Amino acid sequence: MENTFGAPADGNENCSPATSKPRIRVMIADDHPIVRDGIRRLLSLEEDIDVVAEAGDGHEVLEILQNMEVDVVLLDLRMPGMDGLTALQRLQGSGRKIHVIVLTASEDKNEFVQAMKFGCSGIVLKQTAPEMIVKSIRKVYGGEIWLDSHTTAAVMRQFSSPLDSNNSSGGRGRERSPLSTREREIVTLVAQGYKNKEMAEKMFISEQTVKNHLHNIFDKLGVSDRLELALYAIHKGLHVPEK
Repeated sequence: MENTFGAPADGNENCSPATSKPRIRVMIADDHPIVRDGIRRLLSLEEDIDVVAEAGDGHEVLEILQNMEVDVVLLDLRMPGMDGLTALQRLQGSGRKIHVIVLTASEDKNEFVQAMKFGCSGIVLKQTAPEMIVKSIRKVYGGEIWLDSHTTAAVMRQFSSPLDSNNSSGGRGRERSPLSTREREIVTLVAQGYKNKEMAEKMFISEQTVKNHLHNIFDKLGVSDRLELALYAIHKGLHVPEK
C-alpha cells in the first residue's frame, strides 16, 4: 500500500506527438551499472517515460542537470565521490525545481528524514515491487509526494513521540481545532513544495497572510515545521482537497 498526496502540478510541454501525453524525462543515478540497466529496461516499457540520462555519483548528477532538462531523478543515497544526500542538498540550494525520488536499499529512518528535509519528493525502497517505481515516477511528476507505507511509518515515528505524548496524557489532542478550507488548501500547497511567495501568488493573497495562516496551522496541529506538516498530512489525510 502506498501513501501519496498533492494535486497535479502544471502540465509539462514535453509531449509525444502520437499520444499528446506528457513524456516524463528521467535520470537514473546509482553507482551500480547493473541497477541502472535494470531500471532502464523497466522504464523502457512505459510509453510516457524516457530515460534521458544516467549518473554514477552525485557529481555527475549535478553536472548533467546543468546541461539537460530532467523531470524526475531516481537518486541512490549511497554513492562514492558525492553521495545522494549531498547532491540533493546542493540541488535544493540551486533553486531548480526538479522532482527527486530517493531510491535506496537503506532502511535508516534518519536518512529518510534528512532526504525529506532536503526536498526530495519521494522515497522508494529498492526491495519494493518494480511497478511501484513506475507509479512513484508518475505520481511525483504530477506534483505529489510518494512514500510507501513502510517508509511513512518509519519517518512518522521520528516525529511522533513528543507530539503523540500530548494525546496520551489527557486532554488536548494533537489537532486542537478544525482547519478552515483555506488552511487545508495551504497544507496541500506546502505538501507540494510551494514556498510562501508562490502560495501567495497562487492564492491571490499577501505573503504575510500566508505566514499568518501557517502560524495558525502549526498551532492547531501541534507541528513545528513544514516537514512535520507534510508527514502529518499523509498520516491524517489532510492532503485531500475539499470538494
